[in-house]
Amino acid sequence: MMLRDVSSCNTYNYGDALYWDSRYVQEAGSFDWYQRYSALRPFVRHYVSTSSRVLMVGCGNAVMSEDMVKDGYEEIVNVDISTVAIDMMRRKYEDVPKMKYLQMDVRDMSFFPDESFDAVIDKGTLDSLMCGTNAPMCAAQMLGEVSRLLKNGGVYMLITYGDPKARMPHLNRSVFNWKIELYIIPKPGFQKSGDPPSNVKPCLEPIPLTEKGLLPEDYTMEDPDSHFIYVCTKVDESVELSNKSTEPLADDLLLESLSLGKD
Repeated sequence: MMLRDVSSCNTYNYGDALYWDSRYVQEAGSFDWYQRYSALRPFVRHYVSTSSRVLMVGCGNAVMSEDMVKDGYEEIVNVDISTVAIDMMRRKYEDVPKMKYLQMDVRDMSFFPDESFDAVIDKGTLDSLMCGTNAPMCAAQMLGEVSRLLKNGGVYMLITYGDPKARMPHLNRSVFNWKIELYIIPKPGFQKSGDPPSNVKPCLEPIPLTEKGLLPEDYTMEDPDSHFIYVCTKVDESVELSNKSTEPLADDLLLESLSLGKD
């Protein structure tokens, strides 16, 4: 059974638009969750070409999209549930045509046609939904939309605090048909103490997961508060899913989530 991230959440409802509007009214500056682009750049550049059409979900007031444009990326569409954040960022970047800002709930992005993007980047947005009410259902709705919007061969890059036990049940589902690779990156400012154990791998190498999609039992993280980067590549559905049901993806996901919630 898939639950909300109770242990990682506080009293705030991170899945609620009113919370974010209030927060952005109080915090007029910029803030990047988890990691800055400089730390994520090797992963982004490896999986996402600069000519890609990129969707940044839950953009908030972060400067990651700005940093990506400075690094050569040509088109980034930013969406957020907060009208306050979107209005602020539109004004800030009104002279940067490579960056567009739209107010939108990631659980319903029907404004965009199917297969509109080469890449979707998520830095903390799924985590926010996992701290809200009806978390499994909201996660299924968002991930269903991400899958729908990705072109075949496109990449969903999720940067999260959620380890594979918490995130793989949501990501590794047959209805998505995603090939998933996992990287682990220490939190900013983490300092190594002595020589790392021999079974710690450099963060630029994907982690070899078990058949169930979990970390090996003997895997040790340098930083116990590390962030996880899931790179989910959409496999060509015309080949892989040719004999499967043609029911709408969102309907399949909602039915699957309801059945999981009864377990």
